[in-house]
Amino acid sequence: MRPQSYRVLLPLVFILLPSSCMRAGTPPSIVADSPEPDSVTVTLWRMDERGGTRVADSGPFRLDGTAGRATLTQFGRVGQSRSFRPVLDSFVHVPANPVLDLPRPLTVEAWLYIREFGAYEDTPIAARWTEQAHHQSWIFALGGQRLEPPVTITPSPGYHLALFALRSPGHLWFAYQPETAGPPRAFRSTRPVELERWTHVAVTFDGDVVRFFIDGELDAQFASTGRIRSSSAPLLIGNYFDPRLLTRFAGDLRPDIGDPMAYYALNGLIDELRISSVARRDFPSRARR
Repeated sequence: MRPQSYRVLLPLVFILLPSSCMRAGTPPSIVADSPEPDSVTVTLWRMDERGGTRVADSGPFRLDGTAGRATLTQFGRVGQSRSFRPVLDSFVHVPANPVLDLPRPLTVEAWLYIREFGAYEDTPIAARWTEQAHHQSWIFALGGQRLEPPVTITPSPGYHLALFALRSPGHLWFAYQPETAGPPRAFRSTRPVELERWTHVAVTFDGDVVRFFIDGELDAQFASTGRIRSSSAPLLIGNYFDPRLLTRFAGDLRPDIGDPMAYYALNGLIDELRISSVARRDFPSRARR
């Protein structure tokens, strides 16, 4: 698979004040660390729960998620966050809903604190993508190390080897399945996310251009005209596996998979994950270390 030809432009740097400087009458270009639901917010998971497996959606449609039993709540970038570990039971699952079908435009953004890059080709931040036919819409992920035996115990299952074809630890990847016939299109940021540091990441697509933002700065943009294919895929956060194998055995939502390896599980924290029905341009500008 080859991504559509693209053109990388120099980043645009936005010099913004920290959110702590915001006062009444603050210009709208200054963006708070904690987003508020607005008219184009589809979902907003603040991850502010003190425990349990419910992940509440502050958006207008209240698309609450269910966390795997291996996730924990932990102090985050804004209030609490959800801590993910490299195990199979570490994920947040949001059932399929038609409001998640956003052919264009689309923004996916979040605060990330990454402890370690994945051993295989990628670790998804959020995705509506499965191995089931016609159940692929989009996937927003971090590039992995693409390790192989004997460095790893087992080889990758290969789900994303063709999709994310380059070794790029820590780089942002975005792939989507076009509405028209053809292979998926995949794009990546020019620089990686730093380890052990809160970083705001975002990807936008307006039907003509895919753009990556890191800490409020435009990192890269790629020409890509079209629409994202709609599907009945659920949203999976912080991991990747076949969601059809999820079961509520013993009360918890967990994957009933014969292979216990967590190939694509994210190792880190996610906070303030928002999906919007517009290609946003203003994001938090810097993170505290």
